Amino acid sequence: MKNIATRQAYGEALREFGADPKIIVLDADLSKSTKTDLFHKAYPDRFFGCGIAEANMVGVAAGLASCGKTVFVSSFAMFAACRPFEQIRNSVCYPRLNVKIGATHAGISVGQDGATHQSLEDIAVMRTLPEMTVINPTDAVETRWAVKAAIDHDGPVYLRLGRDAVPVINDAEDYVFQLGKGVELAPGNDITIIGTGGMLFRALEARSILERENIYCRVVNIHTIKPIDEDMIFRAARETRGIVTAEEHTVIGGLGSAVSEVVAKSCPVPMEFIGMPDCFGVSGKSEELFTHFGMTARDIADAARRLVKRG
Repeated sequence: MKNIATRQAYGEALREFGADPKIIVLDADLSKSTKTDLFHKAYPDRFFGCGIAEANMVGVAAGLASCGKTVFVSSFAMFAACRPFEQIRNSVCYPRLNVKIGATHAGISVGQDGATHQSLEDIAVMRTLPEMTVINPTDAVETRWAVKAAIDHDGPVYLRLGRDAVPVINDAEDYVFQLGKGVELAPGNDITIIGTGGMLFRALEARSILERENIYCRVVNIHTIKPIDEDMIFRAARETRGIVTAEEHTVIGGLGSAVSEVVAKSCPVPMEFIGMPDCFGVSGKSEELFTHFGMTARDIADAARRLVKRG
């Protein structure tokens, strides 16, 4: 299984689909890290460096989008989502403009850059905005199609991307990305594990651990957190005994909250939430942080066992 960073796939997808003359890419002095330098080399007349001034960058994007352009703005998630929040809300979402936010280095896997650079609130912040679509791709294949879907979608999109290379798990020839549709990665009727982004391969590892104990978990990939696939979540709630959510984000306001909002409507079931607890991160190597904050495959498996015991 190959490991590729979703930010790498993002840059390659911008280059691949960037022949469309309406596409413009803006970056905040991080193009080598966000991989938008790949677009810059291919289409230098449609790439603009905006400096470390994200709020201004979003304002520029809104202006270009109001003239009919499809504009991608890129920076680290911490600065792409939180620093220019007011501009995203009032200048992009309110007029429903075609601005796509490519937010790389999300979550604790940014590692040794420390708490100031570990974006753990961005999904919660972005999914509160009317008109905003929120996508958290699992791997490089899904990222490629998520970029295409963002281009085709009429309106603002938040694309959440990681720093580390992660396993490619959506490599089946018949894989189809549909905005707002979850993907069942593995069958099971005991517990459902719903993951997003780089936590999906950990969810699949947890399923393997539990299978050896005759606990059979369904694994569901929710790549689009808004709009969320309510039908797939309802089905999981009806057909299994509980749901574990797994995300590289605070457990407040992210995937787990979005799933619990869905099941509470008509099919409440016991739930466990794997993600960042209500605290800031610390500096450390990526895998050390996943262990420190209880976000490994073993932690997901432990959560599923707790649901089994609850019956």
